[in-house]
Amino acid sequence: MLKRSITLKGHRTSIALEPEFWQALEKLAAAENRSLPSLVYDIDRARLKKQPPPGLASAIRVHILDKAARPD
Repeated sequence: MLKRSITLKGHRTSIALEPEFWQALEKLAAAENRSLPSLVYDIDRARLKKQPPPGLASAIRVHILDKAARPD
């Protein structure tokens, strides 16, 4: 696991993901021409709409797998 801190909504949050997921997330952000915090912010907003909301790291992993299964 690799832990990184990202600022979301003005607050620092730590996220622990496997290095492969960080690499995939960085590639996804680059492909969408956006910053990593911007992408994580959108994933965070989407996860909070679910009941019960999953953890942020889990939501990131699912988002990455979703994008891999359904490339736009």
